[in-house]
Parts: sequence; structure tokens; C-alpha cells
Amino acid sequence: MPNGARLTAAICMAILAFVVSSQIMPLMPEGTDFGYFTHVNVAVGVICGWKVMGKRAGRGFVPAINNGITGVVVMVFWGLFLQGIYEMFSLAMRNRYDGPFEALSAIFLIGVDYAVDIAVPLVIVTLLVGGVLSGLATERAARIWR
Repeated sequence: MPNGARLTAAICMAILAFVVSSQIMPLMPEGTDFGYFTHVNVAVGVICGWKVMGKRAGRGFVPAINNGITGVVVMVFWGLFLQGIYEMFSLAMRNRYDGPFEALSAIFLIGVDYAVDIAVPLVIVTLLVGGVLSGLATERAARIWR
């Protein structure tokens, strides 16, 4: 059911995904073609805000902070997973894998490689602060628009 908390969470997570995506781009190797990188991450942020954070709003101050951090963790997980799938398909089209199971396991290895690449203090702090602020904004919206 649509409500103000879900909308607020979706908007906050979309903004956070956009900011973090722009912070991640300089961390990748030079000449990387990002394509729809930012668009996919913003869509993941909207979905995670709507589905994960929005439905758990309205429970109090401390659960709001936990809700924001949980939303960020879920968003990062799905972002890494989807980017890993995209990269795996790119490599699979160049016949880099011997079979389907090797390609499927490569999704997780690529995701872990990306996680190591983006694990810098600026990105981590932005995610944590953005998650807390998103959780608090979602909680505030849940209290205003009951």
C-alpha cells in the first residue's frame, strides 16, 4: 500500500544511490564504460527504499536508524549482485567460461571484487550517514502521514 513513508524512503535511497554511484566511478579503472551503472543503482535504491525501508517505518527512533542501515546493506548487496550479473554476461559473451556453473559462481566472485574496490572510507561513511538520515526521514514521514 503506497504511503508517505514508502515514498520518502524510495526518494532518500535513490538520492543516496546516485551520490554513492558518483563516488564509486573514480575508484574504477580508467576507461571503464559505466553505461547504465547509475540508473541501475538508483532503481535498486528506489526498490529497496520502497520494499525494505518503507514497510518497516513507524516503529520508533532506534528502529528507524536500524531500518536505514538495513536498507543500505540490502541496497549494496543487490547493487553488487546486479553489477556482477552484468559483468558476468559481458564476459560470457566473449566465451570466458567453460560452463554455466563457472559463470554462475563468477557472479559472486565479481561482486566480491567490486566490494573490495568500493570499500574506501568515503563510500562507507557516505553509506552509513545516508542510511541513518534516510531511516530518520522515513520515520518522520511515517509519523506525519499516518
